[in-house]
Amino acid sequence: MPRERKIFPLIVNAAIFILLEIAALNMLRHNSELQSLWLSRISHTFMAKVWGGSDRLRHYFSLNKENERLAQENAILNQQLKEYRDREDQSYSDSLTAELKAYGDYVYAPATIVKISRNKQHNYFIINKGSEDGIRPQSGIITNSGVVGIIDAVDKHYSYGLSFMNSDISVSSRIGKEGAVGPLSWDGVSVDKAVLKEIPLQYKYSPGDTVWTSGYSAIFPPDIPLGVTGGSKIVNGAVNEIEVHLFENFTALRFVTVVENIGRDEIISLENLETPDKP
Repeated sequence: MPRERKIFPLIVNAAIFILLEIAALNMLRHNSELQSLWLSRISHTFMAKVWGGSDRLRHYFSLNKENERLAQENAILNQQLKEYRDREDQSYSDSLTAELKAYGDYVYAPATIVKISRNKQHNYFIINKGSEDGIRPQSGIITNSGVVGIIDAVDKHYSYGLSFMNSDISVSSRIGKEGAVGPLSWDGVSVDKAVLKEIPLQYKYSPGDTVWTSGYSAIFPPDIPLGVTGGSKIVNGAVNEIEVHLFENFTALRFVTVVENIGRDEIISLENLETPDKP
């Protein structure tokens, strides 16, 4: 009981103090325009902080719902992007048609790379066309920018190819349209450089000359642009090795073309034909 007697006067005194302060502020506000403006500014500033704090608090507690909404939107956008890419792939295939097309001595078919390696000495790729699409082993893989590789094995719906970025692959190439011919192979390091070997020392070329497929091959047609010449070095005092900067961007490969030499089997059989001994 004595404790309650002590608390009650304190409450009464605090209430009287607050009322007197409010009355004083009200009188101060009405006695001077300057004081009224000053008090209004303090009041507005205080209310702005209170409202701003409460708004930030509401925003903080609504972040979970916002994150869920953004995740749903992201999933929808990813699905739409996939559908767009599928339509793009279909449009690409339709524009070239899924059937093999023959031009001259070669047969061409469009394909898409579905897997590729780039960080090994024996790089490979897999395309989405196989034996049921008319693809055969030892067909070439090309683009408008150069040679990509060679088909090594074929299944019904997919084919496995050796990339040009493979130490076991070389392509018969020519400097210019009528220049020296030699084997072109990947330098084993860079994604955009190759080495043209066995070029005679007497043959003169200029850095920047275009290198093309020679046509001396049972796989690739002639005159596919491959790259441009750079520096050179003499090997064994007999031939030049010339650096070639490739046109093909192996870091962005997707759409390719399979090319098959119609007469390849006949050419290979003639190459393997043994000359009979004379009587």
